[in-house]
Amino acid sequence: MNTELTWLGHGSWQIKTAGKTILLDPFFAASPTASVKPDEVNADYILVSHGHFDHVADVPAIAERTGATVLAIYEIAEWFEAKQGVKNTLGMNLGGGVALPFGRVQLVPALHSSRLPDGSNGGNPGGFVLSLADGNVYFACDTALFSDMQLIGRRGIDVAVLPIGDLFTMGPDDALEAVKMIRPRRVVPDHYNTWAPIQQDAQRWAERVRTETTAEPVVIAPGGSLRLG
Repeated sequence: MNTELTWLGHGSWQIKTAGKTILLDPFFAASPTASVKPDEVNADYILVSHGHFDHVADVPAIAERTGATVLAIYEIAEWFEAKQGVKNTLGMNLGGGVALPFGRVQLVPALHSSRLPDGSNGGNPGGFVLSLADGNVYFACDTALFSDMQLIGRRGIDVAVLPIGDLFTMGPDDALEAVKMIRPRRVVPDHYNTWAPIQQDAQRWAERVRTETTAEPVVIAPGGSLRLG
């Protein structure tokens, strides 16, 4: 059990595995629920799911300070390089994956929007499947419910991270349906309680997961962690 997943608030995660540190959608400086500040984190890689401010705001500063490689849909990777001065980027597209020193990263579909803060085209939104030595992790990121989640689940998901906030993403009911389709071993909620419009009772949702699905729900507070295995 060498892989540690830490929720940093909102849709932001830190993944430590195989001696590498990966950040997903770092949003700290302007987040009321972030457990860290941008200058308190390190990263070898940064994964970006889509172009909204609450997923890209702190990427350039962290990438410049750490030298991290930023992985994102091609249009966002290009925007970071051309307009934000990010030196190390890797543009991807939906369905594509790449083998990295810690494991394989695949960019999978999400149903959302993706305009960048300056109005630039953010390409297609996505989620990520990380295939690691300790297991497979699916970060659905900002998305609505969609039936192809069944296909993502067929590869065997050890931990699924699903948004439950509603309004901008799936709410609790649709997230529960997602669990039934993905059939992960464990499921963790995120993208809720950052602001009043996405306030949710995660413990109540976890009780429904426990009674209505085969997955083990894990509710953690910002700054909390879980391990694969």
